[in-house]
Amino acid sequence: MASDEVRHDYHLVQPSAWPIVGSIGAFVTAVGAISYFQTLKGNGGLHIFGLTLSGWWLLALGAALLIYTFVGWWRDVIKESVVNHDHTPVVKLGLRYGMILFIASEVMFFVAWFWAYFNSALFPHDVGLKGWPPEGIATFDPWHVPLLNTLILLTSGTTVTWAHHAIQTGNQRDAVRGLALTVILGMSFTALQAYEYGHAAFAYAGNIYGATFFMATGFHGFHVIVGTIFLTVCLVRAMRGHFTPERHFGFEAAAWYWHFVDVVWLFLFASIYVWGEGPHLAVQ
Repeated sequence: MASDEVRHDYHLVQPSAWPIVGSIGAFVTAVGAISYFQTLKGNGGLHIFGLTLSGWWLLALGAALLIYTFVGWWRDVIKESVVNHDHTPVVKLGLRYGMILFIASEVMFFVAWFWAYFNSALFPHDVGLKGWPPEGIATFDPWHVPLLNTLILLTSGTTVTWAHHAIQTGNQRDAVRGLALTVILGMSFTALQAYEYGHAAFAYAGNIYGATFFMATGFHGFHVIVGTIFLTVCLVRAMRGHFTPERHFGFEAAAWYWHFVDVVWLFLFASIYVWGEGPHLAVQ
């Protein structure tokens, strides 16, 4: 029966070790992170089953397993699409639904951080504060680095759309150019945010403002890094000619994710930087 002609539009994936390898990598990463944090706190590490796990080595091992899983799994999915042509219209529709549901879950993830921020900002007395921002907190000037990062992300949304249009029209050269510019802009955003964090006049610990600010903007920054990696993979694929006007969902998924990151930043900029502005210390 294995040699029978396929008479349906669905793709039945081959048995794969990546789910179990990725699960092990995620578990090792979680345990490694806990042991590393315990080491930083001076508790000597994580004590489990009579063993003491300390230092960063277990965290590094878990991260290496996750990266290995990402590379291997992505390689297999790309092979299914480009080499085996297993991604039929029905399969691609399922992939689109999957990506839409993933982004919807990410929306709810950020809703939680916005909720935490506005709960404290709108009802400061409920968390023991006299006003918002709290006394003694010097916020960032929204019209300095935050505005520059906003312009960078908006521009990157334009360049990724340029790349998308180029792929749809079969223009590989402009697709590569647009993707390369988007990746550069994404890395620029991350560099500027790291610079901004280095000049923050408040800390993460010890105050609700710092906790909500760094959790919301920090997780967004993490998503920018993930999106930049996603687009870098697409850039390499575009340079190898993997995308055609009829087959380029891998790029579309990255573009959707990038536009989602852009929209989240606009809400962050408007609510945390502009609306929540108080006496600020401009980044020098």
